Amino acid sequence: MRVEENFVANVFTASANTAMLAVYNPATDELIAQVPSATAAEAIEAVEIAARAQRSWRQLTSTERGACLHKLADALLAHKGQIGEALALESGKSLEDATNEAVYAADITRYHAEWARRIEGEIIPSDTPSENLLLQREPIGVISCLIPFNYPVYTLLRKIAPALITGNTVVVRPSNNTPCSAFEIARAVQAAGLPDGVVNILTMDHGVSEIVCTHPKVGMITLTGSVGAGRKVLEYSQVNIAKSSLELGGKTPAIVEADADLEKAAREIVGSKTTNCGQLCTAVERVYVHEDIYDAFVALLKQHMSERQFGDRNAEPGHMGPLINANARLNIHQMVERAIDDGAVLETGGYIPEGAGNFYPPTLLTQCRQDMEIVQEEIFGPVLPVLKFADSEEALQLANDHQFGLASVIYTENYRTAMRVANNIEAGEIYINRTPADPYQGYHAGWKRSGLGGDDGKHGMLEFTQTRLVVLNY
Repeated sequence: MRVEENFVANVFTASANTAMLAVYNPATDELIAQVPSATAAEAIEAVEIAARAQRSWRQLTSTERGACLHKLADALLAHKGQIGEALALESGKSLEDATNEAVYAADITRYHAEWARRIEGEIIPSDTPSENLLLQREPIGVISCLIPFNYPVYTLLRKIAPALITGNTVVVRPSNNTPCSAFEIARAVQAAGLPDGVVNILTMDHGVSEIVCTHPKVGMITLTGSVGAGRKVLEYSQVNIAKSSLELGGKTPAIVEADADLEKAAREIVGSKTTNCGQLCTAVERVYVHEDIYDAFVALLKQHMSERQFGDRNAEPGHMGPLINANARLNIHQMVERAIDDGAVLETGGYIPEGAGNFYPPTLLTQCRQDMEIVQEEIFGPVLPVLKFADSEEALQLANDHQFGLASVIYTENYRTAMRVANNIEAGEIYINRTPADPYQGYHAGWKRSGLGGDDGKHGMLEFTQTRLVVLNY
C-alpha cells in the first residue's frame, strides 16, 4: 500500500493532520493507498506560495513558459508508466488505457505550450486623434483546479497547461477517489524543473477545499464535476467575485435516422456508453430512433450490449471495468429500478453482480418516455434508455427538451438533415456520424446546466486570461 504526501513548492511534505484519506481499487475493493487530508493552514500556505510564485512566473516571456511546458510534456511521457500504474489501480481502468491517458495529457500539454507565440490582443481605433487603444490579455493569478475521478490525469493537464502558458499558477485538488495519479504527475512536475510554487497538488476534504476556493488570492476556480458541485463553486466564487469555469453534467442525445448505417451507429453508441463504464460526461445517455427502424436498431443495441463483458480490467483488459464506488453503483441501479417501475422494459442487464468490485452490466431500457427520470437525469453509468420518434423535427424537439446541453450526436446520410439539426441543436457540441471524443484543438463548452466557460483550443486557453485596456495618447 502506498502512502502519499502533499506537493507544495516542488517538494512533498507530510500533513500535520494524521488522519489520512483511504483510496480503494474499485475493481477489487482493496485498500491501495492513504493520502493526506490537508489542514486549513496547509491549504492557505499553498495558495500564498502559489501567489508569490505567480509574480515571477508571469514576468517570464510566454516562450519561456512554453519551454517549461515542453519539459513537462517530456517528463509526463518519461513517467507515463508510473502514472498509468497508479491510475489503473485507483480507477479500475486497464493499464493500457491508463497509460494512454498519460500520453494524451502530455499531448495537450505540448499543444498549449505551442500557444506561446499566439496569445493575441487587439488594437482598437480611438475616437480621439493621436491615441491608440490596446486590449491586452493578462493572467488572472492563482487558479484553483478541481479535478474529477473519471479522467483525472487528462483533465488535470487540460486545466493546468492553459493556466500556466497564460502566466497563472495553480493549486490543484484531485478527486479523493483517484489522487495517486495526481501525485505521480507531481513527480513529473518535479522532474521537469518547473519553478517552485507554480504547480501545487493537495488532497483535502470539502471544508478545506472551500477555504482554498474562497481565498482572496484565488482569482479563478475551474471545475469538472456534477451540477451540484458547480452550484457550490458558484457560491464560493461570490465571496471574492472569482471567475468560474464549469464543465458540469451531460445527457448526450443520439438521434438515429432511418437512413443511418445502423450497424455502425449501434456499435459506436454502445462503445460510447460502456467506455469507462459510462463514466464520461459526453457519453451517449439517451437514444432517439426513427420509428421505421426502431425494432431493428433496438435488436442491434441489445446484441452489442449483451456481448459486452465486464470485470477486472487488470485481469481482462478487453472487459468493461467498474464504477468508481459502491454508492455510484447503488444510485444507478435504483434509477434503473425506478424506470422499470415507471413502465420501461428491461432488455438486458439491470442487476448487481455478486462478488467484489463495483461492477454493473451494460443495461438497455426500451419503451421509455421523455418525462422519465432515466431520460431527464444524468446516469453516469452503462445504462441506455431508448425512445422512438416519427420525424426529424420531433427528434430535434425531444433532444432539445432538456436541462443539459453538453454534447449531441446524429447518425444520418442526409446532409440536409444533419445540418438542420447541427444549426438548431441546443448543445455546445454535435458529432455527425460518430460519438463524442473532445478534440483538444476544438472547444468543449456546455450550454444550459452543462456549464459556464469551456476547455480546449484557443478559446479554452483564453478562459484563463483577463483583459486590460491600455489607452495610449501620444
